[in-house]
Amino acid sequence: MTTVAEVIVKTLEAAGVRRCYGIPGDTLNHVTDAIRTSSIRWVHVRHEEAAGFAAGAEAMLTGELAACAGSCGPGGLHFINGLFESHRNRAPVVLIASQIVRDELGFDFPQEVDFKSVYACCTVFCEEIRTPAQARRMTAMAAQAALAKRGVAVLIVPADVSSAKAPAEPDFAVHRAQPVVRPSDAELDSLANALNSGKKVAIYGGSGCEHAHDAVVALAARLRAPVARTSRAKDFLEHDNPYDVGMTGIFGSESGYHALMACDVLLLLGCDFAWRQFYPEKATILQVDLDGSHLGRRHPVDIGVIGDIAPTLEALLPRIAQREDGAFLDECLKHHRKAKAEQAKHATVGKGGAIHPQYLTETISRHAAPDAIFTADGGSPMVWCLRHIASTGRNRTVVSLSHGTMANAMPQALGAKAAFPDRQAISLSGDGGIAMLLGDLLTAVQEKLPIKVVVYNNGALDFVEIEQKVEGLLDAYTDLVNPDFARVAEAIGFRAQRVEKAEDLDAAVQAWLAEPGPALLDVVTDRFELVMPPSVKPGQVAGMALYSAKAVLGGRGGDVLGMVRNLLS
Repeated sequence: MTTVAEVIVKTLEAAGVRRCYGIPGDTLNHVTDAIRTSSIRWVHVRHEEAAGFAAGAEAMLTGELAACAGSCGPGGLHFINGLFESHRNRAPVVLIASQIVRDELGFDFPQEVDFKSVYACCTVFCEEIRTPAQARRMTAMAAQAALAKRGVAVLIVPADVSSAKAPAEPDFAVHRAQPVVRPSDAELDSLANALNSGKKVAIYGGSGCEHAHDAVVALAARLRAPVARTSRAKDFLEHDNPYDVGMTGIFGSESGYHALMACDVLLLLGCDFAWRQFYPEKATILQVDLDGSHLGRRHPVDIGVIGDIAPTLEALLPRIAQREDGAFLDECLKHHRKAKAEQAKHATVGKGGAIHPQYLTETISRHAAPDAIFTADGGSPMVWCLRHIASTGRNRTVVSLSHGTMANAMPQALGAKAAFPDRQAISLSGDGGIAMLLGDLLTAVQEKLPIKVVVYNNGALDFVEIEQKVEGLLDAYTDLVNPDFARVAEAIGFRAQRVEKAEDLDAAVQAWLAEPGPALLDVVTDRFELVMPPSVKPGQVAGMALYSAKAVLGGRGGDVLGMVRNLLS
């Protein structure tokens, strides 16, 4: 007989699922047995949170549906942070959350969890298959929602349903619509009039500019406009763009910040940037976004229209007059050259052979393959990735921006490597982040996923420490007593090396990237390196001064000297 579990798996298979990440368990047994006889690869992780991260990275990078599956109760709960991250990255993922048998629901049975209430806030679809007759239809609707709405769908499957005989059902299937969406002619005319009348026009691009690189550059050329970008747009707008002036926001540069603050017309393209203090107060703001609920959500806008960026710009460009005055663009590009020079100062060997994290990141960038996939833990590794990994137009960066989680990088590299076995998958891991899900290094060995992991080992929760200092507080509870991560990785089955001197770094990075199997590089980096925002407020200066005074009075003058040394070097 055909079971409901087989129907679920076949429907997901037809919807494009190629891998399912998870841990088997009793209520999931019929599902895993169905996967065993399908074309879907089961990727056996050691913690379900890692499965959520990995599936999300695969889905985000491929645009295709990925799956994960877990047993009832704790098994299904463990996915929550990884799936929250994936959902906020707009990654189409389906979770098969197996459940206890229906007869015991509502009686506080062991391992009973109301998954619908748990996952309601981080999904586009969350429903239970209540009867065998619903299986194909409900599974197709879950996959349809994940793909169409770009997010996580949860399919709750009681164990007695998954093991039941599947009745005949209509052929429900997933449909992949690809509409072309652009504003009306009247709206395009309004945008063009506003852009043509501006004296200092700036473009601010977000992740909606994926597949729109050439259209954005063409518009910038017509307007003689600088192009600033959000962190999510790095892969899509940084490369081959003579109008690029960098990121703005707390991870950005002074030049991106200047372009937005000094313009008189700002065109927002596919960005939903959350930090309101980085929007101009007096400029005319125009916004184009595929999601109408995003229009004016972060800051008031003068004109807001709905459209895909590439077709919208193609229709808009003939309405734009060629601008001859390039003074504002030249001014912004000058700022960009200066900002890049400032960032490059620390991408060098530190005093006494200290390894600046920027130097480590640029060394990796220089030796990595042009199509490498970089993942970075939330915190300072994410900042160094965004600032110092050069975009090639072929490589990709996966970081936790909206959710801001730690421990994401290594499991996301697992998902990237599973989806793209012929590309380098490089995890830029913090020492705090890697320790959280250290057990899933075993997944790389068991599943033969030769990821490359570098640990930024500065013995501290560095980003938290900086946040405390900015508030004028002494850093507290941020110290990390770390093992030799290289020896730990070797015990697990990685090829590994520890680097403590800058003179050894270049050769070590080349050897690490050349390893055919999984490899880890444990690099001792300078603890006192600061992540400097593009604009420093008086309160932040006062906070740092207060921290410095407290540290000196508390006998920690050496910490202050280390921080000052890096700022002045």
